[in-house]
Amino acid sequence: MCRHRAAAPGEAALDEETRKTPRWTRRAMVQTAAAAAVGVALAVACAPLGVLPRLACAVLDAGCPADQEPHGRLPQATRLTPVQVAQGGMYVALGDSYSSGEGVWDLDRKPINDGADRCHRATGSYVPLVAQAYRFGGGTAFYACSGATTTQILSGQYGQRPQITRVGRDASLVTLSIGGNDAGFTKVLTGCIVKLPWSSACVEQDAAVARRIEELRPSLTKVLRELRTRAPNARIIVLGYPRPFPKDPVATVDNLSAEDQTWLNGMTRRLNDTVASVVSDFDRAIAAFGVPGSVEYVDAYEAFTGHEVGQPQPYLNGLALNMDELKVNARSYHPTGDGYRRFAELITKQIAAGPGRPMNNFRLDAP
Repeated sequence: MCRHRAAAPGEAALDEETRKTPRWTRRAMVQTAAAAAVGVALAVACAPLGVLPRLACAVLDAGCPADQEPHGRLPQATRLTPVQVAQGGMYVALGDSYSSGEGVWDLDRKPINDGADRCHRATGSYVPLVAQAYRFGGGTAFYACSGATTTQILSGQYGQRPQITRVGRDASLVTLSIGGNDAGFTKVLTGCIVKLPWSSACVEQDAAVARRIEELRPSLTKVLRELRTRAPNARIIVLGYPRPFPKDPVATVDNLSAEDQTWLNGMTRRLNDTVASVVSDFDRAIAAFGVPGSVEYVDAYEAFTGHEVGQPQPYLNGLALNMDELKVNARSYHPTGDGYRRFAELITKQIAAGPGRPMNNFRLDAP
């Protein structure tokens, strides 16, 4: 049988004090005592110079060289540039006829992908030009569709998958033109052209068009919110519409008087301002929360200056009639090849410039 010796009063107090001392403090005390003992032994043995500092570093983690890497250093975060963000994954091109290439569809019917014939997606659009200008890590997906509205971006057209479903978390850049069909511009323009020459039927559409443009705000916000949900790290670039007629029209074009042209210019400006406002508000919220990605607006209103409908080298097709079928060709009042090349210039410039604020996308570099 083991016999236990009763602790002396002083020893009991010492044990109690030891229990109260935190473990990390006791460990430091042990390290210090060990270092001191070894240091004395080495000093007595006349240890070579340089041994003691290395020993102190190893035992006490003190006196280590300044250039020695600390243990457990965290990865370094590097803020990405706008171009790096855009190129990091897939480029997805969505939108309406101004993105699909409606204006050059009749000239180029090379197959692009499923549904291209119904949506009039043409290789002459700005999308292939942007894809050539930058190398996107995840490739390019082109699914803009002629006639698309904000609702159809989410629900689909012509029996095709909704455009929104083409966007995933691997998307790093999304381009989009939308809003013209919500405002009913095709019907509005048709109403302006087929009226009697002295009629004011064109400008009489003002109230109805203004109402539809204002109703665009919540539906466009819904599209942007869904894009952000699917691709939270992507840059989303929304392209505006060009002014169709000269700033100060003087001659009648396609049965459109100077007054009609001025009014149509004004409606285009109002539509662009509404889209720009929604985009700006959305991106301010992104920046305020400090989260990745962006939503950016490209103002194309003045992009075709000097090349409007009726000018010697227009960037927009004028009225095109199919005399065999006695109907208006869909390419009417859509960009020409030069017009789409101008759009490509605007988009590539925006990709390089960024949203006008620091991106909150970061890359973690190993220590």
